[in-house]
Amino acid sequence: MLKNIDTSNEDVKRELKEAKTRIEELEKKIALLEGHVPQKYPDVKFLGYKERKRILVTGGAGFVGSHLVDVLMTQGHEVIVVDNFFTGRKRNVEHWFGHRNFELIHHDIVNPLYVEADEIYHLASPASPPHYMQNPVKTIKTNTLGTINMLGLARRVGAKILIASTSEVYGDPMVHPQPESYWGHVNPIGPRACYDEGKRVAETLAYAYAKQEKVTVRVARIFNTYGPRMHVSDGRVVSNFIMQALQNLTITVYGNGKQTRSFCYVSDLVDGLLGLMKSNYNLPVNIGNPVEHTIEEFAMIIKNLVPGCRSTLSTSAAVEDDPQRRRPDITIAETHLSWTPKGCLSQCARHYLNYPVAHSTWSHQHATPLGQCRWTPWGVATHSLGSPGIDEDEVNGSIEDK
Repeated sequence: MLKNIDTSNEDVKRELKEAKTRIEELEKKIALLEGHVPQKYPDVKFLGYKERKRILVTGGAGFVGSHLVDVLMTQGHEVIVVDNFFTGRKRNVEHWFGHRNFELIHHDIVNPLYVEADEIYHLASPASPPHYMQNPVKTIKTNTLGTINMLGLARRVGAKILIASTSEVYGDPMVHPQPESYWGHVNPIGPRACYDEGKRVAETLAYAYAKQEKVTVRVARIFNTYGPRMHVSDGRVVSNFIMQALQNLTITVYGNGKQTRSFCYVSDLVDGLLGLMKSNYNLPVNIGNPVEHTIEEFAMIIKNLVPGCRSTLSTSAAVEDDPQRRRPDITIAETHLSWTPKGCLSQCARHYLNYPVAHSTWSHQHATPLGQCRWTPWGVATHSLGSPGIDEDEVNGSIEDK
């Protein structure tokens, strides 16, 4: 009998030891989770129920989407982020986790979605060539079936919807700069066609729903955009140049370097999207920076901003169907939205390069150009357009193109 008691005691001790080990593991996991969830949120304006909107942002955990979410949240609206995390990341919006006005849904919009919303910002789609070329069929489905699903949702709930289109609808343009009236010069079977034509169809769908189903639509043609929270190694020109310059590697320019791009800072872009949504203008609008640089010039800007950079420039074979000139005509945005970009390319790049790179991406840092947004302890840009004289120590930046 005593032997049975001893055996029983040993079993209890073993079970207690195992339970203690499991508890310690759980405590470690809880501590890790607590470290990722901020104890405080950025300041949020209080809105009454008549002013507060429920806003759906597809692709809201991505580069542009997450910055848009920040502004909508600080304005006091309820925001629903929908993302399948193909290129978006949870940490882009993790500073809002747990906030009563914020909801995150892991969902692929190729499948129908049933939620209530007053406004929809449809930003979901891979935007860099390596990403959208990785699965061209999926890219087409996102921009066609996904757009149909979002337009159908807007029709069902009576929401206003903004479609994020792209300057790629102009292809390799024969008109310069590109006005919204230009129909484009696109190769329908080239390597970029899955994205170019997908966005062109998305625009067609938007106006078909507007005409047939009386859906209120807005279409933004977004030009090259740079800023924090973009993938460093996504193969796009600015991220390539920065990483090569920081590592003193040869800066590779594809083609002869004379092709041009116009880069718009992400907070300027977000202001343009917000202005378009609020406006009564219902035709496509170019949102981009009309200041044009050759790729070769831009490579030199980055090289000269990196202290002690010993990189040299080299040229490589041109990319197929790479547009030779890209610059938006923003007359309509200036006239109907009272919008013009305010960020300075070299200034924002300088502030980024002076900031230590703590991770392999810039996603956790929030850049704010001088005179636009003030730095906050949470790293969220609080827009204060027209407020000059921000201390340079308050401003940090990173730079990539859409």
